[in-house]
Amino acid sequence: MAVGMTVVSDFTLVGYGKLLKDLLGLGYRVCRFADVRIKAPDLILRHDIDMSMSAACEMAEFEADLDISSTYFVLVRSPLYNLLAEENARCLQKIISLGHEVGLHFDAAMYDGGIDELNRAADAECAILERFLGKPIEIISLHRPQPVLLGYEKPIAGRLHSYQPKFFLDIGYCSDSNGGWHHGFPLDQSAVDERRALQLLTHPIWWTSG
Repeated sequence: MAVGMTVVSDFTLVGYGKLLKDLLGLGYRVCRFADVRIKAPDLILRHDIDMSMSAACEMAEFEADLDISSTYFVLVRSPLYNLLAEENARCLQKIISLGHEVGLHFDAAMYDGGIDELNRAADAECAILERFLGKPIEIISLHRPQPVLLGYEKPIAGRLHSYQPKFFLDIGYCSDSNGGWHHGFPLDQSAVDERRALQLLTHPIWWTSG
């Protein structure tokens, strides 16, 4: 880790902002999945909305104040929030209005069949989200993915997904799953040392009061 870099011990928006500042200070450029360059200092900011739309909206507003746009992934079949509820729908439209991308957070563990079933199910869920938003869904992130899907090269439902090799194996990958850096602290990633692309997965609930 370079001298002066921030170590985030408590997960807050202030800590998140310091982490982004450090990465940008190293020359990183925030980009969307479709635009990432493997050998360039490109930073994919991925947010999986597992628990709270209000937490996601809070993080989206914080990023917009920093002039940063990222990608937020929404569960259509969530036991914790109703996407169509008025407040949640308002939060999601706010996220889009701030310039962020929205993708489908697809719970692959809910389907027991093979890849054909997964493709059909993911396509159906994308269609629901597309009708709701009035715009196409171009990217999918996987919730509770089976090991076989980690590094799965082909698109899912004809769309990019967050565990394709070019987003997961060929570049750096770091996640705050369960409120901890279980793939190592972002600034300690070899990809960061080499100024290669990095996918940074965060879950807004860990960083906000939402």
